[in-house]
Amino acid sequence: MANPYGAPEIDVLAVSEKLKNNEHFIMLDVREKIELSRVKLDADQLKVVPLSLLARDQLGGLPPEMADKEAEVVVICHHGNRSAQVAVWLLNNGWKNVLSMAGGVDAYARFIDPALGFY
Repeated sequence: MANPYGAPEIDVLAVSEKLKNNEHFIMLDVREKIELSRVKLDADQLKVVPLSLLARDQLGGLPPEMADKEAEVVVICHHGNRSAQVAVWLLNNGWKNVLSMAGGVDAYARFIDPALGFY
């Protein structure tokens, strides 16, 4: 099912392949600290910026790696709703290459790496 925000999406299989191939992109995890203590992907591309921080600091809350609005960004969350919201927000603020990971880390754990766990 497509997200209700109209954000462009990437499926977990494609993200898994990008990670296996060590592709250069930013994986922006917008989950909160408590969620990260339960399940966290281990990837060099991962940058964690909780949605609560983005809500408070707006664009100032983004990591320095995102200064380049041409950079490829894959936004992730638990099920894909918050990541879709953030992806649309980034696109509306001038980023050009932003995708939301469909199904979030829950789908990643279910279809790619069950060892991550679930919550």
